[in-house]
Amino acid sequence: MLVVMKHGASETEVNNVVEVIENLGYEAKAMPGKQRTTVGLMGNDGRVDSSRIQGLTGVLEIILVTKPYKQVSREWREADTIVEVGGGVTFGGSSVPVIAGPCSVESESQIMDIAHQLKELGASLLRGGAFKPRTSPYSWQGLGEKGLELLARSREATGLGIVTEVMDSENVDLVSQYADIVQIGTRNMQNYPLLRKIGQCGKPVLLKRGMSATITELLLAAEYLFAEGNQQVILCERGIRSFDNHTRNLLDLSAIPVVKGLSHLPIIADPSHGTGVRDKVTPMARAAVAAGADGLMVEVHPNPAEALSDGAQSLYPDQFSELMREIKVIGTAIGREVGS
Repeated sequence: MLVVMKHGASETEVNNVVEVIENLGYEAKAMPGKQRTTVGLMGNDGRVDSSRIQGLTGVLEIILVTKPYKQVSREWREADTIVEVGGGVTFGGSSVPVIAGPCSVESESQIMDIAHQLKELGASLLRGGAFKPRTSPYSWQGLGEKGLELLARSREATGLGIVTEVMDSENVDLVSQYADIVQIGTRNMQNYPLLRKIGQCGKPVLLKRGMSATITELLLAAEYLFAEGNQQVILCERGIRSFDNHTRNLLDLSAIPVVKGLSHLPIIADPSHGTGVRDKVTPMARAAVAAGADGLMVEVHPNPAEALSDGAQSLYPDQFSELMREIKVIGTAIGREVGS
């Protein structure tokens, strides 16, 4: 339930609404806006007598939020959420940041080499996996904490913020010490104990859509983060499982405008995992920007043929350079600035 206050409602009137809601046994959250303040009532079990609130001084109207996700819904907050990351990178505004880097951190020379190249080519943030969830237990699993240390050195050398994945609750604190954005991968989108823990980490979160998840399930996963107090959430469409085998996944670009209609959260696209095929990444990156994505996440490796993971979908640096050139043209055409 949302309690919309009248324009110019005083702080005393807002606090009175909050007090009444709390006396009814529910949680209240005041949300000041540019035009007016709204107060959210959390935990509505259907027994709230809205007339108790409607008649309070300063109340304009009451809006019932019927969707299963509350705080991440567009009804809860009409204005777009802007997630700010260190270094002046923002998601959700007019800019379209590009996160780029290898699937895995393999060595100091590898991550330093690609980080410097990506910085020169206009990337906004550096991605790289220190802990890698792999389908096979015999596949490359990452360098662990050493990989995090190498990412931190790359940040010191280039100024690029770090995006890296956390796989389990035990490593949330460790990853949070190094990462500028903590990533939740597709396999963990519905790992609810992990979502709760990351919701308390105090860092911006990149939440990837599960490979078989509906949009409602993605937004409910984001709701877990909000419920723990973390409102710095960036959603990511990374492709869903399909019956066709010509691409690794089916990149659901229609999810971008759908999510932007349902939620105030920014949503980016990952065409690397969405296609799994190198020469399909750039066309789908172009399409994602045109569809309104608030950013991109692209895998780039200095030598994909020697990559320890996801080499087939990783771009060469010169291909990434061409991708940046093309999506900047599209960004300009729709009034957005790519790479900032």
